[in-house]
Amino acid sequence: MRILVTNDDGITSSGLHSLAAAVVAAGHQPLVAAPSWDWSGASACLGPLDDPDRVPVDRVDLPGPDGSTTTGYSVGAPPALISMLADLGGFGEPPEMVVAGINRGPNTGRSTLFSGTIGAVLAGERFGWSGLAVSLDVAVSDVAMSVGDGPGARAGRPEPHWETAADLARTVLPWLVVAPARTMLNLNVPDAPRVDVLGLRWAGLAPVGGVRTVITGRDDHGLDLDLVPNDRPVPEGTDSALLRAGWATVTPLVPASAADVQLPMEEWSASWLDGRAEGGSTGGP
Repeated sequence: MRILVTNDDGITSSGLHSLAAAVVAAGHQPLVAAPSWDWSGASACLGPLDDPDRVPVDRVDLPGPDGSTTTGYSVGAPPALISMLADLGGFGEPPEMVVAGINRGPNTGRSTLFSGTIGAVLAGERFGWSGLAVSLDVAVSDVAMSVGDGPGARAGRPEPHWETAADLARTVLPWLVVAPARTMLNLNVPDAPRVDVLGLRWAGLAPVGGVRTVITGRDDHGLDLDLVPNDRPVPEGTDSALLRAGWATVTPLVPASAADVQLPMEEWSASWLDGRAEGGSTGGP
């Protein structure tokens, strides 16, 4: 199967390269296309585009398994748009599935809404693909320095355990390949050697994620922001709680669709029609 491999940390990310190698090891053909720069927090946005009629795309050599190299695409666009471009044939034959990651930092709780890694998978669902988002629970101090991730970017710091997340992704992929179309999974993995991970657990989304944004300063021209660990209590059995305890977690994601909510449509319609008949407004300025 031809599988799109993308991320939001950028084309130079070691996590991206490890995930592409996992796809190869699982017996599939990776199509590696990722942003030219960091798009963390992009969610499923399709822009901004400097030129709405053109997206910059460059072929690049990427490290492959066993010291080999493979061809990828450096794309001047956020992950969700890359999924769309792949479906349109922008990088050759369209893929049949998307895997996104390995993200530097967790994507747990309702904060997954903001993730560009998750956004690539959500966009792929629109095209009939199943998808897997993979994230590694890297320390928040290292998440903050994710821009420019790659060889030499972490001088003096231990390399994250990309291989642990890649191994778990390879474990999940065979099931996902034969699952019903549009199945979407969110995999979070402790940043630890494989032998130290307690196992793999199904988990629902926690009310909060693993990190949060705080304002650290302000002046007349802007705000200073920082990422800090989210130490707020979370319910037992949720993805954030299990990840903190040393478990890898898998959470099925639900596609965007109309919610089954009972609305007072007759009342609203009657009120609006009455106001229209009177030539006035039923509310607002």
